[in-house]
Amino acid sequence: MRHDDIVPAWEALGTRLEVDGANSRIWREGKGEPVVCLHGVPASSFVYRKLLPELATRGMEGIAFDFPGMGLADRPAHFDYTWSGLARWTLKAVDAAGLDSVHLVVHDIGGPIGFDVIRQIPERIRSLTVLNSLVKVARFRRPWVMQLFVYPVVGALWTASTRTPLIIPFMRRMGVHDGPRNQELRAYGDLLTRQDGGAAFRKIMRGFERTPEFEGRIIAALRGRTFPAQVIWGAQDPALDMARFAPDLCDALGLEAWHQVRGKHFLQEDAPAEIARLIARYREHAPP
Repeated sequence: MRHDDIVPAWEALGTRLEVDGANSRIWREGKGEPVVCLHGVPASSFVYRKLLPELATRGMEGIAFDFPGMGLADRPAHFDYTWSGLARWTLKAVDAAGLDSVHLVVHDIGGPIGFDVIRQIPERIRSLTVLNSLVKVARFRRPWVMQLFVYPVVGALWTASTRTPLIIPFMRRMGVHDGPRNQELRAYGDLLTRQDGGAAFRKIMRGFERTPEFEGRIIAALRGRTFPAQVIWGAQDPALDMARFAPDLCDALGLEAWHQVRGKHFLQEDAPAEIARLIARYREHAPP
């Protein structure tokens, strides 16, 4: 399949999700306890396309939707693209999808966004799985490959380059091993820049809430959890180094250790079955 056929095929697998403020697209696979998967940057729910069926085969319902400004979601010019704004939208999206209590999976900036969701609806969270993310946000500095997206002129050019074959070596170096085909990597760029050339995505990149106040709120929410939680890391991630970021998350969650899988930043591409197996342990009446 050519890369420009991949996005329409992926779109056809989902359905429209109408949410106040910005509509999106949602993908649901399987029957059972719902597992909501929140993506990060520079990505979309496309990163979960292998994990959703793996969850389905394990008796759960894998669910993912695109954040506003990314993937197949709307990209309104006037929208709060901060982590707090995306968390408020996520709460409405979960309700619009008819979901009550959910298992939550977060990746990259889906972590801080999801942690702020937890702060507001802790009673609706069945479990939390964190994939290569961050929680000590006040001291976070974007890796150079992500910082480039922020600059006005350079950022537009850097974003535009993701629609070219240049995204392939970029993703091979930073994001994946051998899991996806080159055509699938090209689809990442198509999904990032569709409709607006990536303008809304760059607003998200500029909207990181790296403040002590936001950090304090999300850490308090994680430390007060009453549900099980785990951290899974793609051990070869050059962007969010495991030795630096995984201990912070374990500390906030009160965990002694994390799970390692073979993967770079987009570990869902290279280890979907192993990730799904670890999530499925939290199913009610799951086999030992």
